[in-house]
Amino acid sequence: MRTRPRQRENPLRRGSDRVQWWLSRLLLALALAGLPVALVAGLGTYHAQTRAAQAQAATRHPVTARLAEEVSAGLATRTVPATVTWNDGGTVHKAVVEVETGQGVGAPVRIWLDANGEVAHAPATAGQAAAAAWTRALVTATALPLVSVLAWKGTLCVLDRRRYARWDAEWQQVEPRWTRSQPS
Repeated sequence: MRTRPRQRENPLRRGSDRVQWWLSRLLLALALAGLPVALVAGLGTYHAQTRAAQAQAATRHPVTARLAEEVSAGLATRTVPATVTWNDGGTVHKAVVEVETGQGVGAPVRIWLDANGEVAHAPATAGQAAAAAWTRALVTATALPLVSVLAWKGTLCVLDRRRYARWDAEWQQVEPRWTRSQPS
């Protein structure tokens, strides 16, 4: 013998209750799907960043340049733009790069050059690839449950407004009869 009616057989269950029940299951599945999606996104980012770092490492090489001007240590920032020079096969090159403060003229500065001999950033490291992957995974793992919760709360707000409007309309019909039948 069944003491509790099944959800589908409950005569007091409204259509909005069914929508709410099914939506809760769907959004829970979406929130839980965020974990494997985050793993895939993180791994994809890690592999892409690692390939990019390897490509950069293959096309860039370090050069020791010398400061052409003194860099003041009294500045509030840790690095400042300064002119450096380096010799490449008998040709003297000059560029402006970010250097640490507190260095004098002639101090060695490590710079990176690309395949064309232009100053470039140092190639990305494996740690930077891992950091980018973790960031992508965490954002994805957080975003899908957050979207699910926001969709849930928004849907509840809309369903509740509809329910309250319906209750109000029903009360407008019942209230005149209700108040007349009550003793004063």
